[in-house]
Amino acid sequence: MPKPIASKAGNGFPVSGLAINVTARASNGEASSTAMSNDSASQHAFWERVARTLLTSRALDRIEEQEMAPKGLVTYQFSARGHDLAQAILSEFITHPHDGATCYYRSRPFVLGQGLTAEEAFLGSLARAGGMTDGRDIGVVHLLPRRERGTVLPASGDVGAQYSPGAGWAQSLVYYAKTLKDESYRGAIAVTLGGDASTATNGFWAALNIATTLELPMLFFIEDNGYGISVTSDFQTPGRNIAKNLAAFTDLQLFECRGYEPEEAKKHIHAAVEYVRKWQGPALIRVEVPRLSGHSFTDTAIYKSPELRLLEESHDPLPKLESFLSKNIFSKKEWATLVDEVERNVRDAADRAEAAPVPDASRVTTHVRSTNNGLEGAKETGPRMNLQDAVRKVLETELAANPKLLVFGEDVGAKGGVHGATVDLQREFGVDRVFDTSLNEEGIIGRSVGMAIAGLRPVPEIQFRKYADPATEQINDCGTIRWRTLSKFTAPVVVRIPVGFGKKTGDPWHSVSGEAFFAHTIGWRVAYPSNTEDATGLLRSALRGGDPTFFFEHRALLDTAQARTNYPGDNFTLPFGKARVHRAGNRATIVTWGAMVDRATQAAERMDVEILDLRTIVPWDKDAVLASVRKTSRVLVLHEDGWTCGFGGEIAATISQEVFTSLDAPVERLAVPDCPVPYNTTLMASVVPGIAEIHAALERLLQW
Repeated sequence: MPKPIASKAGNGFPVSGLAINVTARASNGEASSTAMSNDSASQHAFWERVARTLLTSRALDRIEEQEMAPKGLVTYQFSARGHDLAQAILSEFITHPHDGATCYYRSRPFVLGQGLTAEEAFLGSLARAGGMTDGRDIGVVHLLPRRERGTVLPASGDVGAQYSPGAGWAQSLVYYAKTLKDESYRGAIAVTLGGDASTATNGFWAALNIATTLELPMLFFIEDNGYGISVTSDFQTPGRNIAKNLAAFTDLQLFECRGYEPEEAKKHIHAAVEYVRKWQGPALIRVEVPRLSGHSFTDTAIYKSPELRLLEESHDPLPKLESFLSKNIFSKKEWATLVDEVERNVRDAADRAEAAPVPDASRVTTHVRSTNNGLEGAKETGPRMNLQDAVRKVLETELAANPKLLVFGEDVGAKGGVHGATVDLQREFGVDRVFDTSLNEEGIIGRSVGMAIAGLRPVPEIQFRKYADPATEQINDCGTIRWRTLSKFTAPVVVRIPVGFGKKTGDPWHSVSGEAFFAHTIGWRVAYPSNTEDATGLLRSALRGGDPTFFFEHRALLDTAQARTNYPGDNFTLPFGKARVHRAGNRATIVTWGAMVDRATQAAERMDVEILDLRTIVPWDKDAVLASVRKTSRVLVLHEDGWTCGFGGEIAATISQEVFTSLDAPVERLAVPDCPVPYNTTLMASVVPGIAEIHAALERLLQW
């Protein structure tokens, strides 16, 4: 491959021949779809659709950049000029009813080809009512429920976050077809669009690992324009060619083409799609494209030399498409007519969008979570059981009842989980439904999002709370999907996480509680049970509910007497947001959850104190807390998480704001001081609230 052209501003657009012998590498991807028919009518229709999409995209970009943005009507604009032809061609091949696509901020031409209208595109950019998100999200964060082609999953504002949900969609296709025997899914694929800079992200490598090790029907569509904002490709991947660098990757088929050459782009994009459609495994196609505008409309691209700009302009796909069609498909009159028609349609769409109302501000807090928090189901009296055994029992019964439920994570399969909560589930339900994953939490959660949107019920396990940190991006994106899409999409993932100090040891990495972080993560529900019965009811409600949920399993309660209760039966459920009066009392209230419930019980053994077990952090039972404080006039908020910005602060503030006049003493708080949980057990006991410390706090409170 010739070396990329260098300029004074640095290496820019990588003009080249093909780094890989495309014909040889893609020979098993010969045309088979009707879109590749060689009869003149089919060719004319195909290229007319491509041209219409490209012209529509250009008109949208021009009006936004030159008219709307200068007026302040559009505040985010990412032109697709140069990327548009390749995306329009790709969209023509994503037509299976179960095809799914994940994309990024420069993917509008592809989404237009999938059915987004020009008016909807403008409504998104203008943040007006009637768009895909009603002004809740940036217009370039694309999504599209299936119309006549594929489904475009909700995009993310984070670079690289689109990849692992795409892998989850691809894995779902295989599961539906091979495990659930639904042949309508066979031949469907997942395609993920991304720029060359995104190949440096965690999400890209997580998805690449998942797709190749599982041989999933996933196409990585990499648009290489030589830049990530102002940073050239040599900072993203050695040699500036991700396809060349992945040549040694097992079970990954590689393709390359110039996305500004119409015939070449069509041939090789189609070959890549068809290879994946045959479920021979994943593929990656690197498509060379020029970025003819700045990164966004505010980027003047002064880092590009005049020579490089001229070079990029010479690869503008629009005049190349016009020239190709005029010689082979269209008459010049047909082309001119199409240009005029598209221009009128887009102009009319712009006028209608500008006249559209602003969204209803009174409804901005709707769609954060589903309104159904569940009901309490019938309770039976079963044998006494450890909390971890109850978790396993619930997973077992729900796996048996719901064939779309999948349990996975690191070591959950043959080992049965590092805490034993999934023992023998793989043997009972098979490796398709209970399986191990790579050691990559970003991939575990991101894959879960794609699966959930595809209609499955993923139940991933994160081994310890601290290990969820690499998945923060996917966690945040998942929680806002319902809100961002006005419930067009939901992702009810249930994430199980063992948390808290151990019964024999602590340490800064495995003993994190951290519920306050997740309470602040919009859209998620958070369960934190203190005993077997509550764990049973809350986990089953989460698995049947409509929201993403964190289910915390305290390490010190998994197999200890403090949490052991009778198993309440295979149909028992509990609502979220309903606290439990663990013990009635009149002189003071302790509000707590998790392992602190037992410690509070022991500390208040001879005191007339009411103990309220919240059971769920999001939503939390504010009414029960306030009612108890009104009755007792004194309150201690007790938790294991850190002091500053711990969830106890939220409860204390609410009490002070809403029932201040009912208080006979200041709100008392106990929590871990602002330091990690130590490894040494003596040090651990000095920071985690203990029985004696809780008792002393109650004494102070009662004496006030």
